[in-house]
Amino acid sequence: MNCYRKIIDFFPDFLKKSSSESDLKRKSRHLDYFEKWLNLVEKSEIKPQNLTVCDLEDYKKFLLKTKKVKKSTLNQYLATVRFFLEFLTSIGIDCPPPENARFEEKKESEIQKIVNYYFETKGITLEKLKVDARKKKIVYSRHTKPAKDLLELAGSPEDAKRAIKKVSLWAKSRNLDYTLETVLKKWMELDSLKPKEKEKKPFYKGDRMVKSRGKWHVIDAEGEWFEFAGDEEEIEWKEVD
Repeated sequence: MNCYRKIIDFFPDFLKKSSSESDLKRKSRHLDYFEKWLNLVEKSEIKPQNLTVCDLEDYKKFLLKTKKVKKSTLNQYLATVRFFLEFLTSIGIDCPPPENARFEEKKESEIQKIVNYYFETKGITLEKLKVDARKKKIVYSRHTKPAKDLLELAGSPEDAKRAIKKVSLWAKSRNLDYTLETVLKKWMELDSLKPKEKEKKPFYKGDRMVKSRGKWHVIDAEGEWFEFAGDEEEIEWKEVD
C-alpha cells in the first residue's frame, strides 16, 4: 500500500462535509486515477511534500494523452487534485506551493497567506503551525472560510493583513482574544480601532512615586516612603503594563 492510499481512503469522509453524493463519486474517481498515475510513473512512495510542479504538469500531460479528456473535464480532474493537496495541507502535510502550480487558483494561495498571517500575529510560526495542524491541535481548514470572506471584503491579501494587524493590536492591548471572524465583525470600525494606551506611572531614578495629600513621595525597593524634595521636572513617566 502506497503512502497516499490511507489518506485517499479518508479523503471522502472530508468531502462529505461539502459535497453532494454525485460530486463525491466524481472526485473519488479522479483521485483513483491520480493514484493510478502515481503507480504508473513509480511515484507511489513519494511524499506529498516532495511532489514538484513538474510532476503535476506531467500528470496534466498524461491526462491529455492517455485519458484523452476534454479540456473542461481536465480542469475538473486538476481541481480535484488541487483540492486534495489543499486537504493534505490542512492536516499538516506539506504540498507543492500552490502559487507555483499552474492549475492552482490564485485565490486559494492568497487565502493561505491570510490564514498564515493570522497565526503569525498570534505568535505561531509557520513551522509550529504545520506541527500543530499535524497533531490536530489546530484545525487549519476551520479558518479558510473566514479568510476567504475577508479576502473578498478587503480585495487583496495585503489589505486583509492590514486589517488583521489593526484588530490584533486593538485586542492585545485590552487582553482580548480575536479570530478572523472578529476582523470581519470589526471591518466597519477599523479606522477607529486604536490600541489602548498603556498607563504611565511616575518614577524617580528607577523608584516608583506616588502623590499623597498634594506631595510627591518616592518608594524604595524595601517599600519605604520618602518625601520627594526635587523638582517635578525630574520625575520620569514610564508606560507600565
